[in-house]
Amino acid sequence: MTPLQGKILVIRGGAIGDFILTLPVLAALRQQFPRTHLEVLGYPHIAQLALAGGLVERVQSIEARALAGFFARSGTLSEDLVDYFSEFDLIISYLYDPDLIFQMNVARCTRAQFICGVHRPDDTRDIHATEVFLKPLERLAIFDADAVPRLDVPRAFETTADTARWLAVHPGSGSERKNWPEQNWAELLRQIIHSTSLNLLIVGGEAERGRLERLAGALPPDRLKLMQSVPLPELAGWLASCVGFVGHDSGISHLAAAVGLRSLLLWSDTAEAVWCPRSKQLTVLRNSGGLKELSVPVVFHNLKQLLGADH
Repeated sequence: MTPLQGKILVIRGGAIGDFILTLPVLAALRQQFPRTHLEVLGYPHIAQLALAGGLVERVQSIEARALAGFFARSGTLSEDLVDYFSEFDLIISYLYDPDLIFQMNVARCTRAQFICGVHRPDDTRDIHATEVFLKPLERLAIFDADAVPRLDVPRAFETTADTARWLAVHPGSGSERKNWPEQNWAELLRQIIHSTSLNLLIVGGEAERGRLERLAGALPPDRLKLMQSVPLPELAGWLASCVGFVGHDSGISHLAAAVGLRSLLLWSDTAEAVWCPRSKQLTVLRNSGGLKELSVPVVFHNLKQLLGADH
């Protein structure tokens, strides 16, 4: 299939990290079919990253109530969605659809080629998630695509020799077991403020609300900026302007790596071979005794090595 003037739809739910790990799919489709309209059906607050990075022309919400009928066997299908799916020549879906109910209902709307991708990689196979998500594109004769997620977004500001340098930190994640202890973060941030000229960009979402406020409250306000639950394209622009990033195994860490930021990750027990961000500017720290045993001096030493002259 070679859709040059048609329309391609990629359906991708999941969290921030899941979406960013699927960016190589969008980039490969854009490269293979540069004149084709490329669209994402997903969570708008996440999928707008692809729009900001120029990878797609449009984002449509997967949260539409009428979409529920497509997950019921022989379900009642919304006329608007029937018309919507009928517009596409190729549909690639990464939805969890073990009984192919969604696929069969979409087939009632359109004769488009439908390709199913894996919703979530198998952690035991040690195959990186980006390679798993790219595999279905082989049916389109797309082989050896770049498996590194890349997001080219406008910077929030340009750093020069005369401007302040910012270090981004994300002291949280989607799971408490992935988090370095808060008191360790507090000590690390104090050391950064006292021992370097770096300013701190402290980022996070609703899950870290209390933690971020406590950490920021103990630091000089003229040396930090708190960005909590801001739109992801705005956050991406700020991250792209920083000199480095420190965080956990989280979607924000994947975003930092995708915009090309030198990153230090404090890694817990997630399958690193499958889920670690892909970047040549990445240092991963772990401890066999768990994150609680990872000391502040070790983290600070590795941070200085990562940043080099920028600290």
